[in-house]
Amino acid sequence: MRSTLLLAGLLAAAVSDPALAQAAPPPEQQVVDLARAAIALRSVRGEDNATGKVATLLRKTLIEAGWKAAEIEIVPVDDTAYLVATWKGKNPAAGPIVISAHMDVVDAKPEDWKRDPFTPVVENGYLFGRGSSDTKFDMVQAMVAVMELRKSGFVPERSIVLAFSGDEETTMVTSRIIAERLKGARLVLNVDGASGSLDDASGKPAYWSWQGAEKTYADYELEVTNPGGHSSTPREDNAIVQLSGALGRIGAHHFTPEVNDITRDYFTKAAAFVSDPLLAAAMRAFAADPADKAAIAVLRGNPAYVGKIATTCVPTMVSAGHGRNALPQRATAIVNCRIFPGHSKEEVLADLARIAAEPAMTIREIDPEYTVAAPASPYDEAFVGAATRAIEGAFGPVPVIAAQASGASDSMWFRALGVPSYGASGTFMRDSDDFSHGLDERVPIGKIGKSLAYYRLLLTELSSK
Repeated sequence: MRSTLLLAGLLAAAVSDPALAQAAPPPEQQVVDLARAAIALRSVRGEDNATGKVATLLRKTLIEAGWKAAEIEIVPVDDTAYLVATWKGKNPAAGPIVISAHMDVVDAKPEDWKRDPFTPVVENGYLFGRGSSDTKFDMVQAMVAVMELRKSGFVPERSIVLAFSGDEETTMVTSRIIAERLKGARLVLNVDGASGSLDDASGKPAYWSWQGAEKTYADYELEVTNPGGHSSTPREDNAIVQLSGALGRIGAHHFTPEVNDITRDYFTKAAAFVSDPLLAAAMRAFAADPADKAAIAVLRGNPAYVGKIATTCVPTMVSAGHGRNALPQRATAIVNCRIFPGHSKEEVLADLARIAAEPAMTIREIDPEYTVAAPASPYDEAFVGAATRAIEGAFGPVPVIAAQASGASDSMWFRALGVPSYGASGTFMRDSDDFSHGLDERVPIGKIGKSLAYYRLLLTELSSK
């Protein structure tokens, strides 16, 4: 009787206490809430970098979900930080399954946006805000899936490690540190960016691609210097004019299109799920003949595909002059390149110098230590099979194909150390909705439940072997 009264008293106290009575939100809502909280923190390199605060937010969430404080490390590095959280498996000696993402974002100017970039908004089925698609939403979604898997009572054979870098968008110092720390991993699941493609017309899943390779990132500084002088006595050798001519020639240049095994497989198979018949035909034709001019023209005209067919180099920053009434003594520019596998950064530097055709210009790679060329990850039947089963189990019969990323990610550092790393996000997006690094960045949130199911299925299988 006494125990019954005690139990009744405890239940009454719980009901009367709003903090105890309030049920935890469903996982889908937790993803949205946590992603919004992370997006609101301006995790941008430089003054007031809030990446450490993002890590603290994630650490608090993991502890509430059952992680011990000792299982989570937040390591400050310069003005940023990285997070490593380990869910120990039954066989700690086995190589862990690593989930890779990054907490930092590219900066955004509020005056250019329709909405404040660091005030997340849910509207018309999308989450808007800087970092929503690159890549705080994906990071949180994968993390919540791991939390739900742990709550279910599942115990992995291999450890599952959450590894979130703090400067992937800039120096990648923490990315390199994490890869070195986890170089004994069985494999890495990189959730940086949507792996699934939605049909632009219907909004239904068209296909899902695992990313097995990526282009090499490189920044080059171009510079022209002159003696300068008074603007009322102009000279023929004007640094701004000379550099502008060089940049114009670089901007107009197209590197030779090419394919490899991964991109040929991608173009051949993905064409079947493209609603635009002209684009689909161009993809098939290019896979069959990468010199097909008509196909190349179509693919170059599509922002989602231009980076898939060749090396690309684009001017991204310019600085020149020192006074309104003075001839420029110096003009500099940054050209950002995404280099097709098989070509070195030194080769592309020489190409740029030749294309610029400006004798007064010097060119050099800047911050070469912040990037590395890496080979493609091997075709891993265990991973591809598990990913295929997980996608089909969560989303139904969706085709699964290989892909090569046009951008750079933390995967490069793992691959350079011989650790297989695969882009394997559970998010599906339309190509037309990809505003990463741009204005009004957004991500669709209508399929969170299926994405969480995909991660749970994939991690259960991979961590059990």
